[in-house]
Amino acid sequence: MRFEPPRRTVLATAAATLLATATPAAANSTRSTDSTDSTDSYDSSVTARLRALEKRYGARLGVLAHHLATRRTVRHRADELFPMCSLFKTLASAAVLRDLDRSGEFLARRIHYTEADLPATGSDRTREHLAEGMTVAELSEVAITYSDNGAGNLLLRELGGPTAITRFARSLGDRVTRLDRWETDLNSAEPWRKTDTTSPRAIGRTYSRLVLGDALNRRDRELLTHWLLNNTTSGKRFRAGLPPTWTLADKTGSGSYGTANDVGIAWTDTGAPVVLSVLSTMPDQDAVRDDALIAETAALLAETLN
Repeated sequence: MRFEPPRRTVLATAAATLLATATPAAANSTRSTDSTDSTDSYDSSVTARLRALEKRYGARLGVLAHHLATRRTVRHRADELFPMCSLFKTLASAAVLRDLDRSGEFLARRIHYTEADLPATGSDRTREHLAEGMTVAELSEVAITYSDNGAGNLLLRELGGPTAITRFARSLGDRVTRLDRWETDLNSAEPWRKTDTTSPRAIGRTYSRLVLGDALNRRDRELLTHWLLNNTTSGKRFRAGLPPTWTLADKTGSGSYGTANDVGIAWTDTGAPVVLSVLSTMPDQDAVRDDALIAETAALLAETLN
């Protein structure tokens, strides 16, 4: 199964390189490292608008956005830690593809489980198949496309537990992203917690390497991209904010403290890939997350970068 957005083959190999060249010192501003980027007034305007969104929604907002063709980059709190939540499920599926599967044999393996193996909430898809189980490929698919918590935990079990995600991230050069707990405990999202966290820059770069880079072989990359393209959970987040003519491959994450995340790759009308990483959290444990914050941020990034 293949997905080949227009001009992807021309631009894709530059993704990991361009993002990797962003220096840590530059990560706390919205200024691009590319000399052809726009002026400081442009950067100040974007920063002011992102801060205005934070104030209006009572949230802390982290952003990394990078247009591969123009090399424009927007960063806001890009190196601050945020709860990762279900963003880990893309990494879990990618780790299965890279480290466990051989020619589709492991993906075809049927996993049997019981009700006791499934988190009480967010496990609708896996619960539908209690009688017959699901293949590893099916678990990977619903973990991404429906953010199924049971599927996420079953993939973690096959990989050896949550710390396997940390090791996988490190193998990709991501020194920030870490997973320490299982679903649904990992979604507690306390502002002071360093476990189960990532940063907008780290997770954006990691998703870029998986979808646009050479972290996976072509077959595995195309399968992972196919799952991300068919994600059903971002209708009120990225998909609501980006131009409807853009193609989107993404994954969301949600948790306590109003945590709402969305990370992925979008392709513009011309086929140019744009890496988008937007993470948000609020100060109160029972705060109701607002998808509109992510949608408005996505719209601002599309307007700015396109």
